[in-house]
Amino acid sequence: MNRIVGSHDILLLTLDTLRFDVAAELAEAGRIPNLARHLPGGRWEKRHAPGSFTYASHQAMFAGFLPTPAVPGRHPRLFAASFAGSETTADGTFVYDTPDLVSGLAKAGYRTACVGGVGFFNKQGALGSVLPGLFEESHWEPEFGVTSPTSFESQVTRAEEIAGRTAPEQPLFLFVNVSALHQPNWFHLPGASKEDGDSRATHAAALEYVDRHIGRLFTVMSSRRPCLAIVCSDHGTAYGDDGWTGHRIGHESVWTVPYAHFPLDFPLDQGATR
Repeated sequence: MNRIVGSHDILLLTLDTLRFDVAAELAEAGRIPNLARHLPGGRWEKRHAPGSFTYASHQAMFAGFLPTPAVPGRHPRLFAASFAGSETTADGTFVYDTPDLVSGLAKAGYRTACVGGVGFFNKQGALGSVLPGLFEESHWEPEFGVTSPTSFESQVTRAEEIAGRTAPEQPLFLFVNVSALHQPNWFHLPGASKEDGDSRATHAAALEYVDRHIGRLFTVMSSRRPCLAIVCSDHGTAYGDDGWTGHRIGHESVWTVPYAHFPLDFPLDQGATR
């Protein structure tokens, strides 16, 4: 990360509430081709979420604690605050001396921008302003929220605007909280109704919806310079698993999440003309 920070734009994309098993099944079945083509080996990595609901998990991630590989051992982190005794800070870790990753990247010269999704980013009250308040600029509109059938398209449009007006010489740290997977998501499955409610199938359909539009986001984030993309879920959710529904619970469907990070390469022909 010490070679990445400063030379690359950074995209942190949280697919809010996405279950690992659904994400893995869709990648294997070829149902999310635009995401899968970027995943190392075409597969998601199975990891453990740092929290069981959005607020807790994002507070941890913005402190440098991304989802942890779901295998025993000490796993070096990409980002870490400077503090004595850290057992997961390694030579390649980007270490910052600020309270959080966002301000750490800002101190390193990044423009920091947030495109919110679920209610913890809606800035409609004190609690919904905490996480967006970490960023130099933050955006939320009802069109980005969980009740919008076109939420991700609207979020990508705003991301394109942000990238387009960021000075070419300044690196960009863009965070997008994707709300489409979060309930209600029944409207992403053709033929489903509000009376039918949400299900594992509508959750999968929501991920397919995101995949159809994610190419635009990857394109704009690789248009300025090379970009490191970190794509993961903050937590999963239960759809009747062992009698459980929802999240903020200690169930396997909640704690195991998909994760990947990969480069989005700056097109050489585009770079040659600038």
